[in-house]
Amino acid sequence: MRNRYDQEEARAFIARHPRCPADLAMRVYTSRLIGQESELVLHGGGNTSVKTTVTNLLGESMEVLFIKGSGWDLATIEAAGFPGLDLAYLRRLRRLASLSDEEMVNQFRTHLLDASSPNPSIETLVHAFLPHKFIDHTHADAIVTLTNQPEADRLLREALGEKIGILPFIMPGFPLAKAMAALQEQQPDMEYLVLKNHGIFTFGDTGEEAYTRMIEAVSRAERFIVAAVASQPVMASRQVAAADSTLVLPILRGALALPPAGGGGERRTVCLDLRADAAVLAALARPDAEALFATGVLTPDHVIRTKNYPLFIDCGAVPDEAALSALIHDRVAAYAARYEGYFAEQTAAKEVARTRLDSMPRVVLVPGLGIVASGTSVKAAAVAADIAVHTIAAKLRAAAVGEYRELDAGSIFDMEYWSLEQVKLGRGAPLPLAGKVALVTGGGGAIAVGIGRKLLAAGARLFLTDINEARLETVRQRLAAEFGGDRVSTLVLDVTDGSAVAGGMARLVAQAGGLDILVPNAGIAHVATLSELDEGKFRQVLDVNLLGVFQVIKAAVPIFRRQGTGGHIVVNSSKNVFDPGAAFGAYSAAKAGAHQLGKIAALELAPLGVRVNMVNPDAIFDAGEVSSGLWDVIGPDRMRSRNLDPQGLREYYRQRNLLKVEVTADHVGNAVVFFASGQTPTTGATLPVDGGIAAAFPR
Repeated sequence: MRNRYDQEEARAFIARHPRCPADLAMRVYTSRLIGQESELVLHGGGNTSVKTTVTNLLGESMEVLFIKGSGWDLATIEAAGFPGLDLAYLRRLRRLASLSDEEMVNQFRTHLLDASSPNPSIETLVHAFLPHKFIDHTHADAIVTLTNQPEADRLLREALGEKIGILPFIMPGFPLAKAMAALQEQQPDMEYLVLKNHGIFTFGDTGEEAYTRMIEAVSRAERFIVAAVASQPVMASRQVAAADSTLVLPILRGALALPPAGGGGERRTVCLDLRADAAVLAALARPDAEALFATGVLTPDHVIRTKNYPLFIDCGAVPDEAALSALIHDRVAAYAARYEGYFAEQTAAKEVARTRLDSMPRVVLVPGLGIVASGTSVKAAAVAADIAVHTIAAKLRAAAVGEYRELDAGSIFDMEYWSLEQVKLGRGAPLPLAGKVALVTGGGGAIAVGIGRKLLAAGARLFLTDINEARLETVRQRLAAEFGGDRVSTLVLDVTDGSAVAGGMARLVAQAGGLDILVPNAGIAHVATLSELDEGKFRQVLDVNLLGVFQVIKAAVPIFRRQGTGGHIVVNSSKNVFDPGAAFGAYSAAKAGAHQLGKIAALELAPLGVRVNMVNPDAIFDAGEVSSGLWDVIGPDRMRSRNLDPQGLREYYRQRNLLKVEVTADHVGNAVVFFASGQTPTTGATLPVDGGIAAAFPR
């Protein structure tokens, strides 16, 4: 592992933060170096600290511990991410015979320098009780690989030398802090302290010294492991046929869906994240793949993200889709039953009452397909997938070094159901569309901006399609800037081309696992009286506005069927369905046909639990800098016919509705979210979004 410390860079970093104590600025700098290495920490894992002195309001000098705050990631941490605490007081806590977790957290909060600081790390007392100025703690893959072994002590000493302290796994908190302080007093010259199944601590009088020791220790462990791997014969992979992601992922996503919140409504779907690089596929093709990889986590910290065990499903010998569905559902059900048994055994053995977490796996290993991670959000699924990739690599190395040994179930349970660990998962009710995947066609237009914004705000993952790549990218960038790029994806395709739509749906499934919400929104316009309407133009409008709706609905049905979790289709069929305009025959006829298709789909898809509804908006001119492609075409004609400028045309449409309001893209988005969130048991309905136009009242 490369040592990234640079003295000039460090000095420059400190100089750029003149209002920050120099020790704390150095702490931020070296913490970021650690955070850049995924082989050291993943997704906020690990913690770092520095002890220094500050002057308080009374002008007195006091010792302070600055330690990483909960929720901050070392890769991007700022000085604000290091809450400061009264070090002298924290050290006095060591006199206590015991200290509950709840009281420990209370002591942290009541001895902060700044009441607005984030919660200090749950390992604050470990850092306080140790005497060193700078302390670094990571869950380095190489170190954990060596600790999860029957002969871990011997291997660690061979790899790192004798200036090492080793402790068995101890739950973080007061007991661990006291045990580590006692060990340090017994071995004051130790350079590394390893906590089995958990990670490594290094120390120093300077940030550079602590960081350099971390890199040296991990590098020595890596070299030791590389030598062990090189001495082992390479295991040949078996031949594994590629699994069909368009079948496996929607079926699996449906099997992983959670029961309805509160016992009613729709099942809660999850986001999926597929990892299928060559190394992963080769590992899963090993003859011993299930025995090696369907084992416990590398470190208990991972259990809240991945659960202790992945689920292994080999689909290779399954003859057809029905058998595949039965296999996947049976394996998921068996996993859930085992988890519920584990929960019952642990609560009985420990004589504790706990509320059981859901019993679904977070990581599924499928030979020929890859690692499939699930989560209630895109981020949660990605975190689980990242951990799973590192875990497979570490278990491969562990098998070469000796034998991978997982931590006992009791310790895993303690961590999984530890209240201080659960806080990391967040609190509060989920957003109404959390875990849902939505697809909006016509994604380069103004209405798509409003629909996309509201779907994202409600928690959905969004896919946008359009034939115009430049306009599509403009909308993507706008929404990604507001909601994050990981939740907004694009698919360039022509909705009139059945094979292109099918290919787009396959790409969507490969990226997200399935589909819950479909919004056929693509549309074009042409202005001409019937006597002047060109047949080619008429067919072009029909192709996009009617055939395009048919193509995307047809392509979505197999996904809905495989998932078995219902779904929503919301057709943007326009106010013109009920109140058409002269010289607008092609558009009005096509939209009326799409509206009728929606009603037919409502009849046919109800047995699948798929609800199909229509929204009928009036004129939407733009969404900020994103114009409406339709109004770019028809606007000039409408202005000429009424002798209006662009602002006058907007005012004309505002004044013609009963409520005298301008209809916006966000209003359309609100209507889509209303239907897509299943707030009422409604299908086949029409919701006008027009400010009230009597001629367009549904009838």
